[in-house]
Amino acid sequence: MSPTPKQARTHRRKAPGTDHTKNVKSYRIEASWDHRPDDPVVIRTADRKRAKRKVRELADKGAYVIFQEHTGWDTWRTLDEIDGGALLAERAAEQQLAAAGHPPTPADYRPGADDRHRSWLAWMQARAEAAAREQAEHETRRRRLAAEAERSARALMSPPAIVRPEHRQRARHITGAQR
Repeated sequence: MSPTPKQARTHRRKAPGTDHTKNVKSYRIEASWDHRPDDPVVIRTADRKRAKRKVRELADKGAYVIFQEHTGWDTWRTLDEIDGGALLAERAAEQQLAAAGHPPTPADYRPGADDRHRSWLAWMQARAEAAAREQAEHETRRRRLAAEAERSARALMSPPAIVRPEHRQRARHITGAQR
């Protein structure tokens, strides 16, 4: 039996006990690249794991990524900012260190710096250039001395002039009173 119109008006459905705030369980990822700053990528998702994965993927592509959490009524709170370009440059510097045969960056070398591998690589390259320059100067000096020795070899091989018979002085025998 259906309720009468008067009974239908008095019946109220109980409201659910959930939060009615507009969509506070979502995340937003903004990513932009230096070569196209006016065309950012914006991803919205309610899945935190998926959002974190997207942040890593975009950072690996060299983007500057801002990871945000929704706080209600279209307001966002920044959770993390990642400079993907700097991360890629750091990885490249680490690989260049290994390829060039330089020692790896020590763990205690500027531990909090974002560019620790790049600055270590620059320092190692400067040291290698200084060593090469020093080696080149040493080699130039060695060649100059060898050429000088070759030029004056004949003079060095012959005895000095005072020993040769034609230049020998006769001893003067004088008495003590004539001095």
